[in-house]
Amino acid sequence: MKKALFLMLIAAMAVMTAAAQASAEEDVLTVYSYDSFASDWGPAGTLIPKFEEETGIKVNLVSAGDAVEMISRVELEGENTKADVILGITDDFAYRAYPYLESYDSPILSDIPEELKFDPENRLIPFDYGAFAFVWDSECGLDKPESLSDLTKEEYKDKVILIDPRTSSVGLGLLLWTYNIYGDGDEFTAWWKAMKENALTIADGWSSAYGLFTEGEAPIVLSYTTSPVYHVMNDNTTRYQALVFDEGHEATIEGIGIVKGTDKREEAEAFVDFILTEAQLDIAIANSMYPVNSSIALPDAFDYAPRPEKLFRSGETSPEKTEELQAAWLDIMTE
Repeated sequence: MKKALFLMLIAAMAVMTAAAQASAEEDVLTVYSYDSFASDWGPAGTLIPKFEEETGIKVNLVSAGDAVEMISRVELEGENTKADVILGITDDFAYRAYPYLESYDSPILSDIPEELKFDPENRLIPFDYGAFAFVWDSECGLDKPESLSDLTKEEYKDKVILIDPRTSSVGLGLLLWTYNIYGDGDEFTAWWKAMKENALTIADGWSSAYGLFTEGEAPIVLSYTTSPVYHVMNDNTTRYQALVFDEGHEATIEGIGIVKGTDKREEAEAFVDFILTEAQLDIAIANSMYPVNSSIALPDAFDYAPRPEKLFRSGETSPEKTEELQAAWLDIMTE
């Protein structure tokens, strides 16, 4: 009898523990973000505690890889996803995220310039933006490249770190950039064949690529025009410079969205509005990107983030064309 009572007590405690855990989960807003946002050097470390303190809303921040990996995870989880909000989906991959998101007409939208808004239904709302560029170590002893075609010269063999366009929004940005410069014919193919020879490696994401660059593995890496801001503010150096080419650059805009079917709609809206207001400066500095909120004043370090005169918009390339270009890229890289 004692044994039976003991087992019943254990069972009851297990049920109570499970119920408590479920209740705790119900009280938490789950946010999927890309790795660099949640990393030690990202803005989440200061922003999430600030949001929790101001609102009383607890946040479970899930580092879900690059933007592509984040979308793939939400696609795989479907209706069973734990996410209430996803943060960091770029405009070029937005079409994959739309089926899983709800519209939100945030009151902060009036502070965002119209040219930065890429979703008329506001399922993804922009929170920062930049332009893709190659970042160059000015102390490497090489001549400074002045164009995309310069990068194909033999002197840059094994000197460039590229990023896979199938697994990274930054890698896809370069693919679309070269498409907007060269079209999808012989010039496009020739450039990528040459870069296949000149690339030291093709990383799977921006974090690993830029890590190799700062470790000195190669003097040129695919990144953003705003990347030097980080080095000015944190390393007090202008050694690393963004290369701005007259032919133009590919713009990128990062968005935040509320997941369809969430039972934390009010909390999710509060988090989105926070990202679009109080969090803007911290995100701009930590991400080395421009804030979308036009009322935000930036520190002087952003003077080292050159703004290209000519910009192409990644999100304006159709999903079908994007997939066609990815397939063409893979053919070139595996032949």
